[in-house]
Amino acid sequence: MMKKKPKYTVAILGATGVVGQETLEILEERKFPLAELRLFASKRSAGEVMSCQDQEWTVEELTESSSFSGVDIAFISATDAISKEYGLRLGAAGVVVIDDSAVFRMDEQVPLVVPEVNAAALRAMPRGIVSIPNCTTTPLVMALKPLHDAVGVKRVVVTTFQSVSGTGSAAMDELMDQTKDLLAFRDIKTEVYPHQIAFNILPHIGSFNDGGDCSEEVKIAKETRKILDAPDLRVTATTVRVPVLRCHSEAINIELAKPLTVNEARAALAAMPGVIIYDDPVKNLYPMPLDATGKDDVYIGRVRQDESITNGLNLWVVSDNLRKGAALNAIQIAEYLVNG
Repeated sequence: MMKKKPKYTVAILGATGVVGQETLEILEERKFPLAELRLFASKRSAGEVMSCQDQEWTVEELTESSSFSGVDIAFISATDAISKEYGLRLGAAGVVVIDDSAVFRMDEQVPLVVPEVNAAALRAMPRGIVSIPNCTTTPLVMALKPLHDAVGVKRVVVTTFQSVSGTGSAAMDELMDQTKDLLAFRDIKTEVYPHQIAFNILPHIGSFNDGGDCSEEVKIAKETRKILDAPDLRVTATTVRVPVLRCHSEAINIELAKPLTVNEARAALAAMPGVIIYDDPVKNLYPMPLDATGKDDVYIGRVRQDESITNGLNLWVVSDNLRKGAALNAIQIAEYLVNG
């Protein structure tokens, strides 16, 4: 745990990106005890003024000579290169680093944490770094944790439907621009993604390996096992980019170790902190991105038996990838650390 203070000096590396901006909003909403806020971004954004907790803070250019003297906590939500360069440096200097990249997630000396699932992992931080999972792994483990505790989970098959905000603001702009151009019968430009994203879906997130898996699919499997401390858990994923601005959705098929009725599954999921059951198909009630946008909770619906296997269960899960999938999860980790 961190040394208890009344207020903390916080740095955000990547402050002007979509996750950085969300981090500022949540720091304000949750009244995190801020003494000072240091905002860092590229040269292009240096000098911008951003607001948080009724104060204005000027963005600094992040350079090799940037000083982090007095900083207690650093949120890094930029590129892998920035995480590599500054994560170890700041952690070694006594700054608590909460990193949003994939750089440290599978490092045995770095806890990979979703507080509702495995906050106990924060007791050991030998490198001074905490990783937050992929924005699709977080809602997945939130759904699996209560079921795994209740009867055990043997196998997971997950298909994700991921919004363009997971790629960043340029991808959001591309979706909007392509949509407007198509509706106006104009030629479109494709720059962020390899194919048109408007009115289309892409079964491709990250780079492909020799076996044909995307890097995003590999991340989900490895991260889920680490967070749940279940090295033998069988996980397979298919990741899909969809023309939605915000919120990731997941179709999850689970093979349980023991029988569990639908009502028992709903009860276990409903008792999980940070989860909301939104499940009444007869009334057309099931989670959608529109329901979860700007919300902190993970929404779960379409809870039903899978009769094709023994002890099978299907879930539909939706969460805001910029909040619980990224900024909120990071801030919850910081809150856990400062509250002792």
